[in-house]
Amino acid sequence: MESYEPERLSPVQLAAMRRSLTSGRGALTRRSLLRASGMGALALGGIATLGACGIPPAGRAEGAAAADDHSAKEKVVNFSNWTEYMDVSDDEKSRPTLAAFTKRTGIKVKYTEDINDNVEFFGKIKPQLAAGQNTGRDLICVTDWLAARIIRLGWAQKLDPSNLPHAFANVSAQFRTPDWDPGRAYSYPWTGIPTVIAYNVKATGGRKVDSVTQLLDDPKLKGRVSFLSEMRDTIGMTLLDQGKDPGKFTDADFDGAIGRLQKAVDKKQIRRFTGNDYTADLSKGDIAACVGWAGDIVQLQTDNPDIKYAIPAAGYIISSDNLLVPAQARHKTNAEKLIDHYYEPPVAAQLAAYINYVCPVDGVRDELARIDESMASNSLILPDREMAAKSRSFRSLSTEEETAYEEKFAKLIGA
Repeated sequence: MESYEPERLSPVQLAAMRRSLTSGRGALTRRSLLRASGMGALALGGIATLGACGIPPAGRAEGAAAADDHSAKEKVVNFSNWTEYMDVSDDEKSRPTLAAFTKRTGIKVKYTEDINDNVEFFGKIKPQLAAGQNTGRDLICVTDWLAARIIRLGWAQKLDPSNLPHAFANVSAQFRTPDWDPGRAYSYPWTGIPTVIAYNVKATGGRKVDSVTQLLDDPKLKGRVSFLSEMRDTIGMTLLDQGKDPGKFTDADFDGAIGRLQKAVDKKQIRRFTGNDYTADLSKGDIAACVGWAGDIVQLQTDNPDIKYAIPAAGYIISSDNLLVPAQARHKTNAEKLIDHYYEPPVAAQLAAYINYVCPVDGVRDELARIDESMASNSLILPDREMAAKSRSFRSLSTEEETAYEEKFAKLIGA
């Protein structure tokens, strides 16, 4: 087996992970505020171990060698996913969309909710992937930054488009071409996670807040504004407000965004940088307006009608959770058929109605309306074309860039 030098996480990267794990996207919930997302809630010792493990350096994007596919003889697919990320029947005894797939194809799905956070899960499967062994999983669901790493390391199998007609045709334009997997050769999105502007209309005196410029400059909001402690979200939204593309920005652009935010910190416009703990302050009105995550906002609006959101004219940041077939998976074709199943609009609508996150499948509005009209009209679950066109993804970073950027961001937020 080929030997590789370790790709280590710098102290600055580890510090950024600590923020994420305790209150940032690592504490963001998928549904009903029940479970962690992003980098996850792994103990810091586990992160240090991951950072020191020997993995290939960046630049290997050729994908895993095709494994022997036993799909034709073994009608099964092993699917690892997050908890509360699949529809369940009213009696909680079955998973309707999985049952429908098995009934139609004869392929049994061994569904396991064994992903509690990305870092921990990667720690589980990395030894087998690095050794060229089967992980025992045919399909996994991981957040975009980890999907990018697995693809970069050559540990994901390239997908066969002939087994994915619905997925190829129906994946929404906003998710079609991430820079880490152009054209979705290795992955398909499961859900999207938007970063938007949220505000408490009672705390703003009835005024709408719909731009980062307003957050940073409006004197009526002074001391009652928060931004996120996740670098990609806060810097990404600021770059957009400055007319820069988060998918193509330069070092100078990044420094410009840092400088813009620093001015707001210095004049005490920004109250603080937070993880998802901004939700309590926003609901009470202690924070009048902020940059926040759509999943939180959907939940807050259920209990507090004063909570509103806005999509800036300049655009917004979106991340995603994604389906991959790991290297040496035993049932690749079956996994591809399962991916395609979830890109059929009736199935996608049924899933979206349960998990309440952005659906990455075109053509589901009418299907979702038949289930719940309010969900079909909620743009945080089903973005319309105008909203989808405003979404932007934060570009992939080299190890050197991530270290430098996180160091500057940590200084900004006082971390």
